[in-house]
Amino acid sequence: MVSFEMNDLKKIGLGLTGFGVFFSFLGIVFFFDKGLIAMGNILFLSGLGLTIGLKSTMQFFTKPKNYKGTISFGAGFFLVLIGWPFFGMLLEAYGFIVLFSGFWPTLAVFLQRIPILGWIFQQPFVTSVWISQHRHFFFVAESYEA
Repeated sequence: MVSFEMNDLKKIGLGLTGFGVFFSFLGIVFFFDKGLIAMGNILFLSGLGLTIGLKSTMQFFTKPKNYKGTISFGAGFFLVLIGWPFFGMLLEAYGFIVLFSGFWPTLAVFLQRIPILGWIFQQPFVTSVWISQHRHFFFVAESYEA
């Protein structure tokens, strides 16, 4: 088992990432407030950089297979900054899904290990829905790349 060392920079990075998600959520709740969404984006990206390191962050966003997600996320961020938060968030959401689609299986395992919530995700109905959606998503993604 690989241990994940939690130094102070990673703790600060996780906090910034969490605040970024929180501010983005607040921006959406308050009818796409561009200030909150922009602040959430900046906090999320800076938190990601501190959590996994600047070099790893740059490598992640500049991988050839991640170009589509990076460009979508960046264009959405730009649209939020110039005052079009609804369309910016749509582009960012698409870019986020494309960029982090490889982490969904890891997230599913993590959710199944949470004490109360894990029981729900371990039920056969939820598992079968998750597997069918997961296969459908990757089938569609592979058909676009071919």
